[in-house]
Amino acid sequence: MARVYNFSAGPAVMPLEALQEAQADLVDYKGSGMSVMEMSHRGKEYDAIHNEAVANVKELMGLGDDYAVLFLQGGASMQFAMIPMNFLGEGQTADYVNAGSWGTAAVKQARIVGNVNIAADCQKDIPTRMPEASEMKWTPGAVYSHITTNETISGAQLMALPETGSPLIADMSSDILSRPIDYTKCAMVYAGAQKNLGPSGVALVAIRKDFAAQGNISLPTMLRYQTHIDENSLYNTPPCFSIYMLCLTTRWLKKFGLQNMFKQNREKAQLIYDAIDASKFYRGTAKKEFRSDMNVTFRLPTEELETLFIKQASEAGMKQLKGHRSVGGIRASIYNAFPVAGVQHLVAFMKDFEKRNG
Repeated sequence: MARVYNFSAGPAVMPLEALQEAQADLVDYKGSGMSVMEMSHRGKEYDAIHNEAVANVKELMGLGDDYAVLFLQGGASMQFAMIPMNFLGEGQTADYVNAGSWGTAAVKQARIVGNVNIAADCQKDIPTRMPEASEMKWTPGAVYSHITTNETISGAQLMALPETGSPLIADMSSDILSRPIDYTKCAMVYAGAQKNLGPSGVALVAIRKDFAAQGNISLPTMLRYQTHIDENSLYNTPPCFSIYMLCLTTRWLKKFGLQNMFKQNREKAQLIYDAIDASKFYRGTAKKEFRSDMNVTFRLPTEELETLFIKQASEAGMKQLKGHRSVGGIRASIYNAFPVAGVQHLVAFMKDFEKRNG
């Protein structure tokens, strides 16, 4: 079996161990005679998968019974709308930090619902970055404060959670469970699964129960967080197979250890950043103190060279290195499951490409 090094920003590389277990159980899950894709979400077999996934997430995030873990549909983009619909009422203000494309998307949806204060805005800064704590201007009495901890497109990452004075909501789609962090500082954390948690099709929401209870009760049933808490994310048929893969992925991560994962992630990213910094040919796009461990973004001297770099890298077994269509350049997404060997292969290729084209 020949597997490439997949640098995709999402859907992204998954743990081979999890994929192989799913392959072995695809047709007949643990002797049940059914695939996970075929079994009832009300049956005992799926119930065990679902509850293990919840328990794994709670353990890895260090959350107690005052938090609920939900598996919802519509991705993180659905959360952009659900959050203000639930918590931003008439005459109230929510604070948003806008540091890039995904912060912008969240702000856009919130403004449809109610009043938004931009606590900090560095979305157009070059090199890309996150705001300093001193730049964040929080509204007294805000109903919540929203941040994006890692901007996947720009390659900038927030290194510490801010003190906001209001319930903190964090979009952690691209760096969740990539490092030890005190998740209890947040009233709510959400993430699309397709980067660090599993395949696309499910979004993780971890929400403090007392905060969820403040949600707008006049919303349609499916749009209320309380509905999904009361029903353990089983009010409607959930994306069972995606949750099963999330279960396998979090089981793998528990075995590897979150601290070990953080150390490996930092080392992987540093290998590429060291190659960039040692070169006059490559140019990193994010400010050094905010460089992401998950998405390494850089440019070459010309767009023609970038096109050639992507083509030759693909021929050498390194796929999906093209930067986001809105910014161009090169993007190496190296999430938890991305192997160290793949980063080493990329760095060797970068040095050789510069030697041949610099």
